[in-house]
Amino acid sequence: MGVYAKAMEGLKKGETTGDWGVKIYPGSYTVQDGATLLMVKHGDEKFILAAGSGSFYDELTGREEDGGKICPLTHENRLVLNKYLLYTVPRAFGTGISTIGLGDRLGLASPGHIQTVRGRDIRPILAQQSIRELSLTGRDYNQVVDAACFAAFQEGYKDGFGADGDHLKVEADIKMSLDMGFTMLTLDCSEKIDNTIEGLSDAELEAKYLTVPEERRSYYEKKYLDLEFEAKEHRLTFDKKSLMKNVLIYGEAIEFMVYIYVTYIVNAGRVVDFEISIDETETPTDPASHYLVAKELYDREISIHSMAPRFCGEFQKGIDYIGDLEQFEKELEVHAAIADQFGYKLSIHSGSDKFSVFPLVAKHTTGRFHVKTAGTNWLEAVRIVAKFNPQLYRRMHAYALEHFLEAKAYYHVTTDITAIKPLEQTEDSALHTYMDDNNARQLLHITYGLLLQAKNEAGEPLFKTEFFRTLSEQEEQYDAALASHIGKHLRLLNK
Repeated sequence: MGVYAKAMEGLKKGETTGDWGVKIYPGSYTVQDGATLLMVKHGDEKFILAAGSGSFYDELTGREEDGGKICPLTHENRLVLNKYLLYTVPRAFGTGISTIGLGDRLGLASPGHIQTVRGRDIRPILAQQSIRELSLTGRDYNQVVDAACFAAFQEGYKDGFGADGDHLKVEADIKMSLDMGFTMLTLDCSEKIDNTIEGLSDAELEAKYLTVPEERRSYYEKKYLDLEFEAKEHRLTFDKKSLMKNVLIYGEAIEFMVYIYVTYIVNAGRVVDFEISIDETETPTDPASHYLVAKELYDREISIHSMAPRFCGEFQKGIDYIGDLEQFEKELEVHAAIADQFGYKLSIHSGSDKFSVFPLVAKHTTGRFHVKTAGTNWLEAVRIVAKFNPQLYRRMHAYALEHFLEAKAYYHVTTDITAIKPLEQTEDSALHTYMDDNNARQLLHITYGLLLQAKNEAGEPLFKTEFFRTLSEQEEQYDAALASHIGKHLRLLNK
């Protein structure tokens, strides 16, 4: 009996693994356009088993065996799936449903993410990567989308998922992501936002303002100066000083948003969820500033999916919110009202593990939100390694400590590595509890790229090969860990 026949026999019996060493993914079983498909895993590698006839079957490439094909998970085969199985194609969601960005950095987390969101009133953005993350993980955008699409096929998930070109700010990268089929674009406006303005004296502020072209100054003054605006019951005004600041801080950024929209989003040939990120600033986004940016986009007929202001307090990577929850809620209420008034979703960036604010987000947005997580799936992967391969974890932890300062240059964190319990004082059975300690979480979070890229003198990976092998061997445990951790996010978001 060949591999295909054995897999079909196992599927009929309700088996997911057989004594012949192949794992079956029952959710993938598909009959479409004369082709019968099933995903399996042998060793650490997954394949699609295909049988039948017709164009769908013919276009899949693989090794002929047992009257069918054993098809590797290549980019070319992903495109064939996309052609015939529309549920494997990323899609845009608009503003009518809550979404959560899940940022699968390893290409292994999407099945667990799908298992977590299935049946809930929220949709996942499975493919979500920034250019920096790609460089740190050694992946490209095709690989990111491939992994998400194959995961949807593996799980038989037909409710839809998105693909986000995350925090893009270079036109070439924006064009590339859209050409590759990304359905969401998060525009990073940080290089167009002037972070030097808040520290200026009144005289310096006015002198700087006078360098703005008179036509632009006149435009904003006629439209906003000493006028009152409403967002639900909230009143927003702009005196001369606040207006000068807003024009100087956000004026160029607004023009950039408009340019990207009319140049790329309008001409994409399909619907794209366009998110505006103004959270990369030195100070929190004043609600009046949020209103001004939103009104400018609305008046210029720029349709956006969501906007991410910078909230008060600290949204550091991998840990809960740090700050005054009462003040956060007060400002969140106004930000949510502004988003509602202009018809887009409020976006919460660095949303991983911000458990204390999630109920407030659910309350004030009434479900009109996009929460962007990143790194949580990596930390849960590290937890699995700590549980099932303690020696590998010990080596990774020690390396992360040695290279902490190098990684810290790329992140704003308040990690105190001196407060982390020494490895030699921790039993193997307790290593996974490091992922419950904020300092250790951030240590492993910000060093992920260094750990994945680390090589020995012979040019061989120090950790990556063994890390991925461990996760493959513990696939079900990893899926369960993600379901537990992301599930907590969703429960607190009332989803």
